[in-house]
Amino acid sequence: MAYQEALKKISLDADASIAQYTGISGMPGAASPNYGHQYSFVRLTGSHTCGLVTDAATAAIGVLQSKPQKVGTAATVAELAGGGVSYVIAGAAVAAGDEITADANGHGITAAAGNLSHGTAVEAAAAGALIPVALHPSRAV
Repeated sequence: MAYQEALKKISLDADASIAQYTGISGMPGAASPNYGHQYSFVRLTGSHTCGLVTDAATAAIGVLQSKPQKVGTAATVAELAGGGVSYVIAGAAVAAGDEITADANGHGITAAAGNLSHGTAVEAAAAGALIPVALHPSRAV
């Protein structure tokens, strides 16, 4: 059973790495897939600005909850420090209980020794699926 719960959220400005026009699903000109970078790990990239985490060695600030359409627009982020459980897109198959880090697309993968973990998978999932992840501040595995 997938779920999200007890998330502490903040609003930051989107940088070019997460701002993506997705349009309205099913309408002409809409992106496919339509989720943009929603449910990917993000980091601080400047003053009040966030962008995509693109490797397992970069500390994340949280998980993107919204789909910012343009650079500078609001990006809702579930804070890692606030704990809670957020959906994350699986970048590869993961097992329940795996420590989760980010791949080159900001998606969740199993953290190897020496990587940073941003949370723990609550359920198993295949690549491309949404998995609930119990968030915690980035820490070494």
